[in-house]
Amino acid sequence: MSKRDYYEVLGVAKSSTKDEIKKAYRKLAMQYHPDRNPDNKEAEAKFKEASVAAEVLLDDQKRSRYDQMGHAGIDGMGAGGPGGFNGADGFADFGDIFGDIFGDILGGGGRRRSGGGSRARMGADLQAVVDISFEEAAFGIEKEIQITRNILQKGTKPEVCPTCKGAGEIRRQQGFFTLSQTCHSCGGVGEIVKTEKKKVNLSVKIPAGIDDGQRLKLSGEGEAGANGGPSGDLFVVVRVAAHELFTRDEFDIICEVPISFSQAALGAEIEVPSLAGRVSVKIPAGTQSGKKMRLKGKGIAKLGGYGIGDQIIQIHVETPNKLTAEQKELFERLAALEQNHSNPMSKGFFEKVRDLFQ
Repeated sequence: MSKRDYYEVLGVAKSSTKDEIKKAYRKLAMQYHPDRNPDNKEAEAKFKEASVAAEVLLDDQKRSRYDQMGHAGIDGMGAGGPGGFNGADGFADFGDIFGDIFGDILGGGGRRRSGGGSRARMGADLQAVVDISFEEAAFGIEKEIQITRNILQKGTKPEVCPTCKGAGEIRRQQGFFTLSQTCHSCGGVGEIVKTEKKKVNLSVKIPAGIDDGQRLKLSGEGEAGANGGPSGDLFVVVRVAAHELFTRDEFDIICEVPISFSQAALGAEIEVPSLAGRVSVKIPAGTQSGKKMRLKGKGIAKLGGYGIGDQIIQIHVETPNKLTAEQKELFERLAALEQNHSNPMSKGFFEKVRDLFQ
């Protein structure tokens, strides 16, 4: 089978610059790389074809011979041959771009310097959960939590990474290429420092006004860093327990308060619960079920100390479901009186109904 023109393979013109060739090859290599197309022979073939084309066109000597004589001009000049990957210019161009591509595919973030070294690395972040009550979230509290984290063993020194033997990368053969990947054990440093798991008690200050699911950051309380690097951070997720009487709406709290028919009709003074204790509230005569009343400053402290929310009382007029004989008699008398003196809302509603169906 005859070989395709290398410019055609990469989709570039013969006048293309090296940067344009690199860009075209990078796109094809990312698309057809075997790691992204496992067990796909067609993709593997296209990947190799594009790689060979890029090897030739990124090497000045090979490209010149190819432009003059086509494929015949470069036969026998494969990898490692004259002007091949061992050639300074060609290897620099092709190796750099291929290293970047492989790093992107494997999540390595590009090339690492070889030979290990003692580069500092930040420790990993940790997460913990703390449970608090509704009141504790409203007023703030200090809680003690226990976490398990890696700490550096005292007196230990960095050792050569046993996985990569200090190279900082792992090499493997992919077809006729040798590919490198950042070592997962040492993160490309080439050295590791022994750590040990230890349980640690920490005090966490939970600010007033915090809500369910919010996180607190404790800087430097995560995993230990490597080679003198800083420790990671600890993120504490706050879980707030539900309350029997109150629900929360941002920094306001809502409380449903039941009252009787007589209290709603005649008005009354009742005591309602609040986060600060019992509060006396006047119920106006003629109060309807669902009416909301606001108690200023009886809600939850706003984060950062910028004021306090309100408590909203939602009135629920209860309908008795069991009546004594005396209560039944009284309600029957009330029903008879209401025929001639209906409530304003009821009167307006039934007048609209009558007009609608006339």
